[in-house]
Amino acid sequence: MYNAELIHLRALPAVRGARHASARGRVLWGKLCHVATVSKSAHSLLHLHTHTTLYHSNRAYSPGTAMTTYIPSITLPGFMFENAATAILAPVAAGTAIGFSTRPRQTQKTYLALRQPPLRPPPQIFGPMWTMLYGLMGYAAYRAWSTGVNSFDPRKVQLAKVSTAGVRRAWWARLTNSLQQGATLYTIQLALNLIWMPLFFRFKRPIEATIDIVALTGITGYLTYIWGQVDEVAGYALIPYLGWLSFATYLSAGAGYLNNWDFSSKEIPKDMKSQKTKYVDEKP
Repeated sequence: MYNAELIHLRALPAVRGARHASARGRVLWGKLCHVATVSKSAHSLLHLHTHTTLYHSNRAYSPGTAMTTYIPSITLPGFMFENAATAILAPVAAGTAIGFSTRPRQTQKTYLALRQPPLRPPPQIFGPMWTMLYGLMGYAAYRAWSTGVNSFDPRKVQLAKVSTAGVRRAWWARLTNSLQQGATLYTIQLALNLIWMPLFFRFKRPIEATIDIVALTGITGYLTYIWGQVDEVAGYALIPYLGWLSFATYLSAGAGYLNNWDFSSKEIPKDMKSQKTKYVDEKP
């Protein structure tokens, strides 16, 4: 009896130690399970974030969902954007050709004959102003195109430190889509710009000319936003052009309204002994 009790007393510390070790093991196992669960959740969230980013990148910039898509048939060829001299001189040359084709002398007389809204600038300012704006327009095109094609700046996309191949492909697709959209928008706005002067002065269609310049201003505003995402300098270069277009819209609409949207009454024959022109300087 004595020996059995002694053995029992000697075994108690071992039993208690085993129980204590078992309890510590359960606590440690619980912590390990918790860490594993958190790690698995974090991995799942990262996986979900990656696929979400890829999905939204493809969705937001896919041709089917974009506000304006790339239309090759009405877009200037790429070589007109790649070289700085070509990109700058092309719109300057086109604008100059349109200006001379509408006969500047008669254009100035028509301009002076119209009732004009307040803040009308003198006709001599338009030539130098448009030359500068055409140059800035072309420089913006060159900057946006060359920056988008030749650089890989991760600051332009929100990858959130996720550098998977799929997201990078989505980023490249987004950048390419922005460049292509910008090229199409640039071509459309240039065409609208070049037809305004014949509409307003040669054909004397103030309503159509005002609709044209309103559309031109809106497209240029969106182009400024698109190219500003690719290259900040390109966006800033278009701001003076956008500001002048807003002012020109005011002048076009004001002249149309003050002249009852009809310029035909301004074609009053003058005495043929004087200057050979059918326009007169009508005072308001």
